[in-house]
Amino acid sequence: MALQWMILTYMVAAEAALALLLTLPSPKLLKNRLVSLISLILQPALFIVPFAGFQLLDIYWKNEHRLMCTSEICTAAERDRYEKSFYKSQRNVILCVTACLLYWCIQRICKYNKEIQSLEEIEKRYKDE
Repeated sequence: MALQWMILTYMVAAEAALALLLTLPSPKLLKNRLVSLISLILQPALFIVPFAGFQLLDIYWKNEHRLMCTSEICTAAERDRYEKSFYKSQRNVILCVTACLLYWCIQRICKYNKEIQSLEEIEKRYKDE
């Protein structure tokens, strides 16, 4: 189970690094090439959205079928284990939502940069006429 959360964590870290790289000021030529490269990476990286969605469904299912420790029979260790698993699931939900949100942000940033590039080309063409 820990492997899938490790993969998701690394993907979120990579997406955050790409988003930071895209938003840093850089020369136009470097920015255009970087946007082109990241746009090529975005298509195969789309797997993160259904993967995160599946993980969210898994968390929901486990939360619905989790044994509750609310009676007085529960020991302190059982309560601690229940609370720890609850906090872990909250952390994992945040991780899944962040993965989807960062993917969407990177995709929009690339799209806006491509639109700006095409508008600059149109403007240059009109200036040359």
